[in-house]
Amino acid sequence: METAEQEPEDNPYVSDPETDFEPVEVLDEQAAREQATLLREAIRYHDYRYYVEADPVIGDRTYDALFDRLLALEGRFDLDTEASPTQRVGAEPLDELDTVEHVAVMRSLDQSGDAEEVREFDERVRSDLSGWEGEIEYFCEPKFDGLSVEIVYENGIYQRAATRGDGERGDDVTEQVRTIPAVPERLRGNYPEFLAVRGEALMPRKAFQEHNRERVESGKEPFANPRNAAAGTLRQLDPSVVAERPLTVYFFSVLDSSDPVERTSEIYERFPEWGLRVTDRTELVDDIEAAIEYRDRMLAERDNLEFEIDGTVISVDDRAACQRLGATARAPRWAFAYKFPARSGETTVREITVQVGRTGRLTPVALLDPVDVGGVTVSRASLHNPDEIARLGVGVGDRVRVKRAGDVIPDVSEVLDGDDGSFEFPETCPVCGAAVQQDGPLAFCPDGLGCPAQREQSIQHYATRDALDIEGLGEQRVEQLTEAGLVEELADLYELTAEELTELEGWGQQSAENLLEEIEATREPPLADFLTALGIPEVGQTTARALAAEFETFEAVRTASAEQLREVPDIGPKVAESIRAFFESEETAAAIDRLLDHVDPQRAEIERSDALDGETFVFTGALEEMTRSEAQDLVEQHGANATGSVSGNTDYLVVGDNPGQTKRDDADSEGVPMLSEAEFYELLDERGIGG
Repeated sequence: METAEQEPEDNPYVSDPETDFEPVEVLDEQAAREQATLLREAIRYHDYRYYVEADPVIGDRTYDALFDRLLALEGRFDLDTEASPTQRVGAEPLDELDTVEHVAVMRSLDQSGDAEEVREFDERVRSDLSGWEGEIEYFCEPKFDGLSVEIVYENGIYQRAATRGDGERGDDVTEQVRTIPAVPERLRGNYPEFLAVRGEALMPRKAFQEHNRERVESGKEPFANPRNAAAGTLRQLDPSVVAERPLTVYFFSVLDSSDPVERTSEIYERFPEWGLRVTDRTELVDDIEAAIEYRDRMLAERDNLEFEIDGTVISVDDRAACQRLGATARAPRWAFAYKFPARSGETTVREITVQVGRTGRLTPVALLDPVDVGGVTVSRASLHNPDEIARLGVGVGDRVRVKRAGDVIPDVSEVLDGDDGSFEFPETCPVCGAAVQQDGPLAFCPDGLGCPAQREQSIQHYATRDALDIEGLGEQRVEQLTEAGLVEELADLYELTAEELTELEGWGQQSAENLLEEIEATREPPLADFLTALGIPEVGQTTARALAAEFETFEAVRTASAEQLREVPDIGPKVAESIRAFFESEETAAAIDRLLDHVDPQRAEIERSDALDGETFVFTGALEEMTRSEAQDLVEQHGANATGSVSGNTDYLVVGDNPGQTKRDDADSEGVPMLSEAEFYELLDERGIGG
């Protein structure tokens, strides 16, 4: 355990500070350093009193004077600013957000708004803990409606922050989060040497309304809701923009620590001691019925809270019991989110239009008289599919109830008053005129890449980060290129010239050359990335990797029968038929042939053996030569199991940079050998496996 610097009682800036400073020019460097040290200590103290204790002892103007004085001293005397509160003003703008591996997996939660499913969760917990000697208590807390982030401290000093992303890796938002006053640059008290915590970045209600008012007054578009405001702010490339927006963070979980806590409720006792803000709207209860009652009380009080919540989280309090319960690949078995019902409002349908998606799915959308639904102005809502329109009996001019499904996506839930005539779904695609086909309740345009709407969205998808990651080719750019007639299909991307691009509004020589370089870099893509980029219905990154591993070449995937496709792990009859239908479309086949004149998907060289048969590997920390997922895939290709937690059955724990302490402690207690990344590769070489 380390001890952070404390605020001395004789610090003149801690209690009712005098802010009439002498000019910085009259100070020598030693005096400036001493005053800067006192100011940093005082500002951290006042941040703690304001954000954690909610009991400030000075006013905003006095605080601002202290902060401005510290800025002046650091600038005048070129003082070291590591862990200084002044770092919150924002660093230099970034070119892009890097992706980083999490210290520990940031899982989602199983969830439901049905009390019976909450009781079933309790039954599973008690069944799985059969014979457990300790009490089974539940810790209840609000489920924040913001953006989840991982924040890492080493020796009490802020190191980095990342968004949740896919749970294993997320966007590096270190400089953005550094600007948030509620996130301390230095922990207080007796903190662990290593600490990775999970928090929720959000914009409090009053701050959100005030910030939106300022945006409108300055001619900017207001944010739709606090969640969007938080998410959009944290992904800003310029940290100084983040510093200007009223974000805060509530901390609620330890992802990893050199000094593990024994109970979830203990987190809420220790976090404030370390200077980390928590909510006081939590309860420790004896049984699931009390947890259900807690959720019902929070539902009644949600509009009076200073932050948005969309439910409550119920988790087993004892961390040893949590470890015994374990987790699925997606969610822990020891926690459950009891969701609130969606908010709703009443309005009138003025028009119904049909959108064409990338995969050809036709989605009817109701255009509405604007209505406030839970603090968000809603003017359009999904009607999902033709069967839903028929079920609701909704038509133009009807008075309807609109709800925000999951408190985010609006949809029409009920017709309150209408003429008993529902909207007639079109028999042809509204964009290309192809005859509409139905698959169960869903309607599709079958024209594939022959449909202009599908072509445009396929181009957008081709360039996304999850596909071939063509920077500078976002939705607006694609729309501009298609409207100008420069790009009608994917192959056209590879025939663009700088001269053509610079003739368009908003393009300069440099931006044109940058885009062409990005496109050029995709001419020999990995097979899995290329399969993802094609936008095959039902095929995401995971399925694309499985197809590449099984068939190794694009031509083999393209010509595989439905029976062969079903032999690939996790591909069932429906997905197999979807893949076959995609490649059998004449328009799609012709478009792919033209694309292959420019692109050469690289063969997936997948080496397989039983060299690691029956062995179990666990990985912690970030590897330099490959991602953790790639390392897991590699050992599994050679017969091993790759799991997420250490047990007595684990054969090796592979330790990369920024490793989790919990896994290392478990390895020590279970006698599991720990390998560095270099030792891991040596082991692979010994078994005749090339990384």
